[in-house]
Amino acid sequence: MNVIQQFVVAALVVVGSFFLLVGTVGLIRFPDVYNRMHASSKAATLGASSILLAGFAYYGPQGAGLTSLVGIVFLFLTAPTGAHLISRSAQKMGVPFFGQDADWPEEESGSD
Repeated sequence: MNVIQQFVVAALVVVGSFFLLVGTVGLIRFPDVYNRMHASSKAATLGASSILLAGFAYYGPQGAGLTSLVGIVFLFLTAPTGAHLISRSAQKMGVPFFGQDADWPEEESGSD
């Protein structure tokens, strides 16, 4: 493995890890199911795809590298579909959007 290939693999892993971290923070910080679904599906799709692409760059176009490409295709087909189904189910159940009959929980004022 040459230096350029190592740099590309490392960059893709770092970018993928960053997207996964941002998605995790969004999942914790956002107030309702719709915002959380957006953060988790977009970031997870980009993050996992970048890491799988790093696997392809590392292993090459046969064997495990080909499996990485198949994983990317599968991820791009299933992750948005699953996010759409969960959001649609939440809407049909009547889960309100943030700002519509929903509010941030009040913080208790303690003795700090």
